Amino acid sequence: MRLPPYDIFPIITGDTISLREIMIEDIDNLIEISFYDAIQATTLQEATEMQDKINKDYLDGNSIHWGIADNATNKIIGTCGYYRGFDREAGELGCVLLPQYRGQGFMTSAMLLAIGFGIDTIQLKRVWAATTKQNEKAIKLLENLNFIKIADLDDDEMEYELRQNT
Repeated sequence: MRLPPYDIFPIITGDTISLREIMIEDIDNLIEISFYDAIQATTLQEATEMQDKINKDYLDGNSIHWGIADNATNKIIGTCGYYRGFDREAGELGCVLLPQYRGQGFMTSAMLLAIGFGIDTIQLKRVWAATTKQNEKAIKLLENLNFIKIADLDDDEMEYELRQNT
């Protein structure tokens, strides 16, 4: 496995979006979708502190977190990445998008890029995600990306996975 951190932070470019490093100047636009350990930021200071923790997790080799940039503007419209380590050749993929950009295919593109990176570069054998039973759009996204529901979890959540043939 080729785990983070990398010599150069990976930028992955697709047709409409790119996955890139989140810069300090991006954070102000991301407060409403800034989370760490399931706690949401409510201020710029909290979002900045959360991003600092995310950056430390990356440098410690436990995650990689990208901003989803609209190629037309380079504005960060969401985030996605792998979180909580890479035990047993598996990575938890999470994502969130600003409300005004939902339903336009941006997250599908971002997830496909992140999945490809996880499989091809990190060399994950299993990509998984958790979502609440009420998050119908996330469930539809995961299922459209060929994730399979494998478990009902505590707190009304479900686990989905995408496995690579070994």
